[in-house]
Amino acid sequence: MRRPTNYIALEQARYRNREQSIHFAETRNYRNEQGRFRKSVYSYLGWFGPATLAAVAYIDPGNFGTDISAGAGFGYVLLWSVLLANLMGMLIQYLSGKLGLATGQSLAELVRVSLGSRRRVIPYWLASEAFALFTDLAEFLGVTSAIYLLSGGAIPLLVASWISAFDVVLVFAIAGNRFRRIELVITTLVFGVGLGYIYEIFLVKPNALSIVHGLVVPAVVGSSQLFLVVGIIGATVMPHVMVLHSSLTKAKAGGLDVTGRAKMLRLHRWDTVANMTVAGLINMAILIMAAAAFFTTGVHVATIDSASKTLVPLFGLSAGIVFALTLLFSGLSASTVGVIAGQAILEGLLGSKFNPWARRIILRVINVIPTSIAITLGFDPLLLLVYSQVVLSLLIPLPLIPLIYYTARRKFMGEFVNRQSITILALVTAATIMALNAVLLYTII
Repeated sequence: MRRPTNYIALEQARYRNREQSIHFAETRNYRNEQGRFRKSVYSYLGWFGPATLAAVAYIDPGNFGTDISAGAGFGYVLLWSVLLANLMGMLIQYLSGKLGLATGQSLAELVRVSLGSRRRVIPYWLASEAFALFTDLAEFLGVTSAIYLLSGGAIPLLVASWISAFDVVLVFAIAGNRFRRIELVITTLVFGVGLGYIYEIFLVKPNALSIVHGLVVPAVVGSSQLFLVVGIIGATVMPHVMVLHSSLTKAKAGGLDVTGRAKMLRLHRWDTVANMTVAGLINMAILIMAAAAFFTTGVHVATIDSASKTLVPLFGLSAGIVFALTLLFSGLSASTVGVIAGQAILEGLLGSKFNPWARRIILRVINVIPTSIAITLGFDPLLLLVYSQVVLSLLIPLPLIPLIYYTARRKFMGEFVNRQSITILALVTAATIMALNAVLLYTII
């Protein structure tokens, strides 16, 4: 006699088999996802570096000067300009890195080829050295001020200026000649600036509603605010890193085919967004700290020294020390990037090698002498910082216009040419910067 079929047992067995199959499939997919994730992380870490160096320009001493002046003078009102400048800078740095990846040439090299004769290249190179000079001035003033503050005034500003002339020697002594190690040292310094301002924001406890209002409501009341807006843009969208970023990605993409460059472009996009977002947040934090610590307490801050001395009685000695340390870290990292960028500009435009230390000495001599005279006459580094960034804003079109031109032409970019929407955004960015510059010049003249 045939035994009755146990349908319940069969269903239970099928269910167990199905669950096991699903479990095995999920385990296999999970392991595959883990493998892909690890591969993505390793790929990113291998690429990591170009956008980090470019982001240093967004938190250099020039940003300290303009943001502290804006926050102390007008509270949170000009916070929108910091956001705008960082968004514009993010787009510009993406285009610069993309140019190096797609063409295998830096922006400076492409300009040299386009201009052709040395007679045309030399004037452009001299103009480029002008923005390198004013960039170096801001970094030099930042390190000088930091040394003065950390010494408690025991080292006079004039003496501090001569000490700071050797700032990059310290970074290169730590990092050696390995470029990857230089990138890591700079990343560590930027990390230190970020931690410092997280601490400062925690101390000053800013008003969240005022922050949101300052971010979303653009307001420019008078010429003093416009002057600072232009300075904030000059301190953020710095001309020398437009050239530098393309040079760094060009080096990373050497020997890659089209498929490899497309993969690198995706990594570059995320690298740029991540680093510029972090730099932008730190940049905003500087202004927010100044607004909460100085403007809302009714304290007038006109100098770097008074900013540090005001923080101590309000928020403790640690606030003043952290302020000075972040300024020092910012100056050291920005000075190092400035040396690398200056070398990329010179070699790209002239097509010849030049000793970076000799070039550094020339720039520092040019800056140390007039700055020492200005300090002796009583000019504060904060004022000099702001003015230097306004000059940089006026010089932004010099590398920006060629950058937009090259990235919009299939002749140079091939299949990596900009989409029309990206080109339009870049043109709007350039027009905005030049319009603000023009209005400022009109109000001054």
